[in-house]
Amino acid sequence: MESWPIGVFASVDAGLGVKWDVIKELGLPTIQLHAPQPTKRDRATAEELKQQLDEMNVRCTAVFGGFEGESYADIPTVVKTIGLVPAETRQSRLAEMRDIADFAKWLGCDAVALHLGFIPHDSSDPQYAEIVKVTAELCEHCAGNDQFLHLETGQETAEGLLEFIAAVGCDNLKINFDPANMILYGTGEPIEALRMLAKHVRSIHCKDATWSDQPGETWGCEVPLGKGDVDMRKYLETLHEIGYEGPLTIEREIPEDPVRQKQEIGGAIDLLTRLRDDILG
Repeated sequence: MESWPIGVFASVDAGLGVKWDVIKELGLPTIQLHAPQPTKRDRATAEELKQQLDEMNVRCTAVFGGFEGESYADIPTVVKTIGLVPAETRQSRLAEMRDIADFAKWLGCDAVALHLGFIPHDSSDPQYAEIVKVTAELCEHCAGNDQFLHLETGQETAEGLLEFIAAVGCDNLKINFDPANMILYGTGEPIEALRMLAKHVRSIHCKDATWSDQPGETWGCEVPLGKGDVDMRKYLETLHEIGYEGPLTIEREIPEDPVRQKQEIGGAIDLLTRLRDDILG
C-alpha cells in the first residue's frame, strides 16, 4: 500500500460518517467504518459488506464502536455518557465492543476503535483502576482476533494518555489521533501532543477545529479542513517526521447536510492530495 492513502469516515446505518453509497462516488481507497446497529453485527452482514468493499476496491482500516445513550451535547454530558467510563453501562458496553471486534474480524479488519470516555485525571481514583481493567479485557479479546484497539484522542491530555496506556500494559493498545478533538476538548496543542504520542499512533483523523474561548469548559467549533487552528501542513509534516504511513482519514460529520458534507470532503481531498504531494514528493 502506498504511503498516506486518503480515506473517509463512513457508516452503513449508524454514526455520522458519509453514507455507504457515497463511498463509491468519492473513489477513495480506504475507509474507517462506524459499526452498524447491533442487529446488523452478524457474520453474514460483515461478509456482504466486505464483498461490496472488495468490488469498490476499498479497504476498511478500522471499525469504530459507539453506544446507545452516548451524547456529545456538551463537555459535562460527554463525561457522563461516553464510552466505557460510565460505571452503570460499562459491562454491557464491553460485551458490545467484543461483538464489534468480532464483526470487524469477519469484515477482514485488524483494528477496532472507540472513544473510551473521560478517564479520571487522578490515577488513585478507584474508577481509574476499573477503567484500566475493562480496557485490558477488551484488548485481550482483540488480541485473540489478531486485532489492535485504537483509542480516539480528545478527552485526555497526551500525558494522561501515555500514563493510561502504560497502566493497561497491552501491546495491542494504540491511538487513533484526531488533532481537532484536542482543540474541541481543550486538552492540548495537537502537534505537540502528536509528537508525544508518536510511538502509539496507528491511525489518524484529518479534521479541523477552532479553539473555544473557555478551553476544556465549552466546545470549540468543528470547521472544514484547512479552515481551523490545526495547521494541516504542519500536521502532515509531523506525521512524516514520526514515520506514520497509514491512511489520512477525513472525518466530517454533518449528515444533516449531505450536500455540504460531500463538498467539504471534496475540498479536504484536494487539500490533502496537494499537501501529500508536496511533502512526500
